[in-house]
Amino acid sequence: MILIIGGRSQGKRDFAAEVLKIPRTDISEGRDICPDDAYKCRCIANFQELIRKCSDPVSFTENLCRTSPDIVVIMDEVGSGIVPMDRNDRVWRENVGRCGCIVAAHAKSVIRMVCGIPTIIKGELP
Repeated sequence: MILIIGGRSQGKRDFAAEVLKIPRTDISEGRDICPDDAYKCRCIANFQELIRKCSDPVSFTENLCRTSPDIVVIMDEVGSGIVPMDRNDRVWRENVGRCGCIVAAHAKSVIRMVCGIPTIIKGELP
């Protein structure tokens, strides 16, 4: 499992395609798939949006980590900045943080992208 994190539009998807050699057609969009489809994916971009669709995001993420050890997860960092006023947005943001921690714990590599530059924060480049 590999986790690629960073702010929006920081080159995460390009890194997966170019460095990890994942064809762009194999990068599934978290906004477009349902949680059940995630288990068949090679790579999921915008994982934070897939979390919105889960009734129990923590259990879903733990199960995904157990059953899909070779998956690449790409997610935006959403926990910085102003705390949302809307309760549902706060809960989602908290769930994204928790699920990111779960994926990072299971990942052999965690890469943070900033301005298209990868920084390895766990493991090494595959």
